[in-house]
Order: sequence, then C-alpha cells, then structure tokens
Amino acid sequence: MQVFVTGATGYIGFAVSAALRRHGHRVWGLARTETKAARLARHEIEPVSGDLADPKTYADVAAHCSVLIHTAFDYSEGGVAKNKLTIDTLLDAGRRGAEPKTFIFTSGAWVYGDTGDQMVDETTPLDPIKLVAWRPAQEQLVLRASGVRGLVIRAGCVYGGAGGLTAPWFAKPGQIVGDGRQRWTMVHLDDLADAYVRAAESGLGGEIFNVTDRSRFTVLELATAAARAAGYKGAIPLLPLAEAKKTMGDFADALALNQHVDSGKAVRLLGWQPRRGGFLDEVEVFYRAWKAHYFSRDH
Repeated sequence: MQVFVTGATGYIGFAVSAALRRHGHRVWGLARTETKAARLARHEIEPVSGDLADPKTYADVAAHCSVLIHTAFDYSEGGVAKNKLTIDTLLDAGRRGAEPKTFIFTSGAWVYGDTGDQMVDETTPLDPIKLVAWRPAQEQLVLRASGVRGLVIRAGCVYGGAGGLTAPWFAKPGQIVGDGRQRWTMVHLDDLADAYVRAAESGLGGEIFNVTDRSRFTVLELATAAARAAGYKGAIPLLPLAEAKKTMGDFADALALNQHVDSGKAVRLLGWQPRRGGFLDEVEVFYRAWKAHYFSRDH
C-alpha cells in the first residue's frame, strides 16, 4: 500500500509511519522542517515538506495514496479549525484517483468522559471533556463521508518510547491531579501503531476502534513507579482538581479522568492484541527509553 501520514514526525505519527514501513508499505509523512524531514528519510519514510495550514503542500501526494492517516493536532488557538481543514482536504483527496481510499482519524478515549468503574465500548454514548469536545463531530465527518472508507481510532493514554503522558513523571516527579485513585486507560506506543497497521490493511470502513491495554493501575501507582525508576524516593504530591485548573486549564480535567474502556472490538475485527501488560510491568525499561530519547538529537 501507499500511505500518507499527517503528524509523521510526532510521537504517535512517527511510530505509526515506522510500523507501516516495517510491514512493507511505502509511506509518505508530512514534515514542517528540514530537520524533521531528514529524520523521516533516515527511517525510509518519504518526507513531504508542508504544513497542515496549507493544503496545497500535501493534497496531491495524499491523492496518490490508498490510505490516509491523520495523527496530527495543533492544540494552539485555531487548532480545531485547522484540524477540520485537514479532514476536509484529506476527504477530498480520498475521492480522487483510485477508490475507495481508507481514511483513519485519530481520536482518543477522553471522548467518553469519566466512566468510573463502568466499562464502556464503541457503542456507549459519548460525554467528552471540554478539551476534546470537538472530537465527536469530527469523528462523524470521517465515518459518514462518502467515497472513502472512514475509520476512527480511540486510543488510551499512550506510553513507551519518548514517554507520552508519562514523560513528566520521569522528568520531574510532579503533582498528581486529584486524589490519585483514578485509573487511566492506557496503551503502549508500539501496540497502538500495530492497531493502525491492522486497520489500514483491513479494508473496513465506517468503524470505530478503541485501542487500550487491560491494565487497571491507579495514577498514584503509575506515578510512584515512574518516580522510583527515576531515583526519586519522596512522596508524590497531590493537587486538587480546582487548583490544577488554575494553571492547566481544561487539560487538568483529562488528567483527573477515571476510565475503564473495552477494546474487544479491535481484537475481534482486527485480530489486535496488546503485547505489553502495562506501564508498571517494565517501568525501568520505559524510564531508560525516555531518558535515551530525551538526550538524543533524534527525539
């Protein structure tokens, strides 16, 4: 297959691009700088110099690919509108040339809101936190689009490699938002990338897939293990949500979420299985990987 990936130099996008290449596919990745383009080239991913804000820089390349994967998102002001522009551009490209193309949109488990101990799946009504309130509508743009096979990946909190949301715990043992008893739904970066490969190769359309592992650790357990791996022996401070929102804004709500998300559909339809048992199982390995990425010029 020929695949075009937005966000190909990002945390998730690079892992997805590299996994697709390892599976023998030809991959084009959007890159905004020469340095980032060089990184893609070193890993046999063909760089496309451009920017999401300028569709002309990537639309023609996307139109010549059979799979389009959107992993990028800009959280700055105007990011939601830019994301909508990218979706529209890729949907238009998806209707050009050989059809039908597959378009995979990256969402996340935060669209379910706080689920407590109740397990939710792809059929559960959504209750997104404010930070991602825009996502359900953009998911539907992809799923309902004519002329393309639209798929949505709802990933859990990603860990591994450069670190994702676990990176701050390694860099500096910090405060946990809330009481620490909340349980994040998580997934290792490589397991997530494998799900994208399987979805891209599936030929399916109009489907949503949760992609999370089966771990059920509390955030306090996760953060404490990360701190110990980094050599910190003190207590992990807790920060009430109301206080956290004063400095973090809506992102604090995401860190306080308690979720239990089922990924059985990805297992059934894609043959996907998480190979990692959870963040705590190999926390020392993840710390060393984060440290190596942090001090490397190739991170």
